[in-house]
Amino acid sequence: MLSLDSPKWSELKHAYGFASDIPALLRQLESLPSSEGNDEPWFSLWSALAHQGDVYPASFAAVPYVVNAISKSPLKAGFTYFQFPAWVEICRKKNSVPIPEELEADYFIALKQLPQLVAEASGREWDDTFLACALSVIAAAKGFHNIAEAVLEIDSEVADGFIEWFFNR
Repeated sequence: MLSLDSPKWSELKHAYGFASDIPALLRQLESLPSSEGNDEPWFSLWSALAHQGDVYPASFAAVPYVVNAISKSPLKAGFTYFQFPAWVEICRKKNSVPIPEELEADYFIALKQLPQLVAEASGREWDDTFLACALSVIAAAKGFHNIAEAVLEIDSEVADGFIEWFFNR
């Protein structure tokens, strides 16, 4: 992974310019802070790294740190920890965003870890939101980007409507 102390962060871009602010936010993930609502550091990470469906070079450098945070306690990591790498991968594929060569290997290694981390989280309580994020991150990690995006939009009500539509078409 790109060291959080690397000067390279000052060369990587995110939605608002250079990503020199991102390492401090990523360091906060080590304690698995809440990802609810506008809680920090998640609000700032989403705003800078996955802004309105756009992803940036700094997004790809951040994903391994998010996955590393999940790996410390998959049972404790909130849904956003799983949603973020799924969304970065969905947007990467959907928008054909290239990954900087020096970040590519670590990014894909991190994605490959996600299905196992979802399995390790199976002992926790799951609500609709966590389920959607868990399924989405597995689909994204396995290369099913359109399914990954669709799954993020499904809750119990949408699923009921889809099933009714599907069998009555």
